[in-house]
Amino acid sequence: MGISRHDVLGAQADTEMGAEPGAERALPGSYGRAPSGYRLPSATRLGAVALQVSDLARSLEYYQQLLGLAVLAQDGHAVSLGAVGATEPIVILREVPGTRPVAPGTRLGLYHFAILLPDRPAMGCFITHLADLGARAGSSDHLVSEALYLQDPDGLGIEVYVDRPRDSWRRADRELVMATDPLDLADLVRAANGAPWTGMPLDTVMGHVHLHVGDLEAADAFYAEGLGFDRMVWRYPGALFLGAGGYHHHLGTNTWARGAVAPSAQEAKLLAWTLVLPSADDVAALRTHLASRGVAVNDEPDGMLLADPWGTPVRVRA
Repeated sequence: MGISRHDVLGAQADTEMGAEPGAERALPGSYGRAPSGYRLPSATRLGAVALQVSDLARSLEYYQQLLGLAVLAQDGHAVSLGAVGATEPIVILREVPGTRPVAPGTRLGLYHFAILLPDRPAMGCFITHLADLGARAGSSDHLVSEALYLQDPDGLGIEVYVDRPRDSWRRADRELVMATDPLDLADLVRAANGAPWTGMPLDTVMGHVHLHVGDLEAADAFYAEGLGFDRMVWRYPGALFLGAGGYHHHLGTNTWARGAVAPSAQEAKLLAWTLVLPSADDVAALRTHLASRGVAVNDEPDGMLLADPWGTPVRVRA
């Protein structure tokens, strides 16, 4: 869909958001299913995603002008991008000669990576910015968050979102309640109070990554019992959402691209996403646990690199 001035300044959405009947407040510790063994520390967060792209100049124009990311460093065919004024990258672009764009939903691996804005006014500014550019985006209210969806020039999926306060989250039994409802674009724009978009704010971070996988049971075994994520949502059709420290999800997995294959070496793709643990001791504990499960890892100077059952790499660092 395209975001128009009518969308962002017109009437509120026809459907009001609401939690499912019988849902209760998701108080800390009242929701989620922990893994049976190793569990990620509560302070776990995500770092940068690395993407293989076909045309670095074209991608840079998109990520700078449309998304509002700033160049932090450039080394030949690789560029690190982050929030304006930040030092830690959110996205790393690597141009590989001969790379081809991909059609969304046709490959395993990246469904989207999700950039988390610090507040609703920033989201409102971003919506107006997209409308001014005439950019195309999807939108959803997920109850725990409010989100926009885009695709970069190579067909790689991007979400830009803002969280709702945790005290507004709801649960049904031990499962966090999420949905895909219409997003009230106009209300978000009003929250910006007319402030201009000046690029991704300093407190912007990588919020979560969502992957196409071949099988949810295997994804649960690898990411929950292996990496140590808590299950947060497990009855959403064709999807499993996992998080650490009570977060609604640092990782989504889905089988919506069932029958798809992993991207080839010559296709645009996710090269790796990054899981950041609080300390080197936490990385060592996870390495020991993975070894006990027979998971192969490659050691790196500040952590390790491993791949899920479908070949999607994840980098773990302190």
